[in-house]
Amino acid sequence: MATVTELATAAGSPDPKAGLRAVLALRRLAETLEGVQVANARRLGWSWQDIAEALEVSKQAVHKKHSGRERS
Repeated sequence: MATVTELATAAGSPDPKAGLRAVLALRRLAETLEGVQVANARRLGWSWQDIAEALEVSKQAVHKKHSGRERS
């Protein structure tokens, strides 16, 4: 498994195949990390508005994307 540093380097590759694969891997990593941190914020009592502001998106966007992942 490549490190984040290796992926960031590969994303700047002049080889489009290597660069695009690295971009995909970084996108997947970012999505996973966002989900983890949104769940963490919700457990700590953050509102959807608080999370939206931290992510610089609308409250509706963050709620739509992450509300189904919450567990009771």
